[in-house]
Amino acid sequence: MCTYCKGDKLIESTTTHVVVLPECTVIIRNVPCLECVQCGEKYFTLEVSRHLDAVVAKAKKASNELLITDYDHVA
Repeated sequence: MCTYCKGDKLIESTTTHVVVLPECTVIIRNVPCLECVQCGEKYFTLEVSRHLDAVVAKAKKASNELLITDYDHVA
């Protein structure tokens, strides 16, 4: 169930996840998600969320101002 609009149908989809930090911007394309068919709100599973956190942490250590990658390349 969508916590935003209370819609009852979520479908598997992909999205682009953007994190803007003081030291860099991280853009990860084709991230698996669940998407509400009613309002379009997107949700990540716990596994995907943890993986995204790890990618962002690595980007911070690499000292790049901008990192653009595909989820499958860092999975």
